[in-house]
Amino acid sequence: MTKKGIEEFKKNLDKETEVAVEATGNSRFFYNSIVSQVKKVRVINSSQFKVISESVKKTDRHDAEIIAEYLSKGLLPEVRVMSKENRELKSLIQTRNKLVKLRSTLKNKIHGILMEYGITTRREMFSSEKALEEVRNAAVSETSRFEIGVIVDQIKSLNEGIKKIEEKIKGNGEGLKGQKNLRSITRIGKLSSTIILSNIGDINDFDNSKKLCAYAELVPRVYDSNESIRHGRITKRGDKILRTTLVQVALIAIRYSPYIRGFYERLKHKKGSGKAIIATARKMLSIIYETLKNDWVFEDFNNFILA
Repeated sequence: MTKKGIEEFKKNLDKETEVAVEATGNSRFFYNSIVSQVKKVRVINSSQFKVISESVKKTDRHDAEIIAEYLSKGLLPEVRVMSKENRELKSLIQTRNKLVKLRSTLKNKIHGILMEYGITTRREMFSSEKALEEVRNAAVSETSRFEIGVIVDQIKSLNEGIKKIEEKIKGNGEGLKGQKNLRSITRIGKLSSTIILSNIGDINDFDNSKKLCAYAELVPRVYDSNESIRHGRITKRGDKILRTTLVQVALIAIRYSPYIRGFYERLKHKKGSGKAIIATARKMLSIIYETLKNDWVFEDFNNFILA
C-alpha cells in the first residue's frame, strides 16, 4: 500500500478499530503509520496461518475477508512486534552475518586457487594484514596472483566493515536491559549478549522458559499418534543467528561449567553429540530466561546449578 493509500485507509479508523495485516516487507511501515490511531494492530505470521497460505482462491479481497473473520474470533497467529531499537539492532546483526559469510566465501576461493598449485592454506594465513599480503605474493601464475590480489583487497575491506559494524552493534546494545545480567555468565561477551537480548526483547512476553525456547525454535518437533509420541529434529524456523549464538554460548559453558558439562556428557552418551549440544543450548537459554526474569547477576557462574 502506498503512502497515499494508507492516508485514505486511515480516514476509516478510530480508537475502537482492530486491524490485522500479513507480515511482509512493508508491514512495519504500515504498522507505524496507523498504530496510534487504532485500538490494536495485529501482524500475522503467514507461515503459521495455513488458511491463507493454502488458499486456492488467491485474491487480496478474499484473503482480507478470511483475516477479518479470524481476527473477530481471536484466532490469528501473531508476529511479535519489536521496539525500533531492537529492530535496528537485529538489522545490523543480520548485515554483519552476511559480511562474515561473504568473507568466508572469499577465503575459501583463495584456498581453492592455492590448492591447484599444491599450496595448503592455514587459518592464520588470513588472520592479519601482514598474512594477507603474504597470500597475495604466493608462488602462482600471473593471472592467479591477480585474482588473489583482488580477493585479498575485498577481504581487507570486509574486515574493516565487520569491525565497524561490530562496534556499532556493541555501542547500540550497551543500553539494552539485561546486559549486566547476561555478561555475568562466563564468557558471554558484549556481541553475543546483544544478539541474544535484541532477539528476546521484553522477557515478560514469555510466561516461562519453555515458551522462550519454542520462540527460538530450539524445541524438537513432536509427532503424536494413537500409539506413541516421538520427538524429531528442531524446526529451524526461528532466527538462525540467535540459535548459532546460543550454540556457541553452550560450547563455551561446557568448557567452564561442571554443571553444564555434566548435563552435556549425559545426553551425549544417550543421543549423540549433535542432539546433546542443541539440548545444552536449550538449557543455556532456560538459564538466560531465569537470569533475566529474576534479575540475577552471577559472581561465579561456573559453580551455578539450576534446580
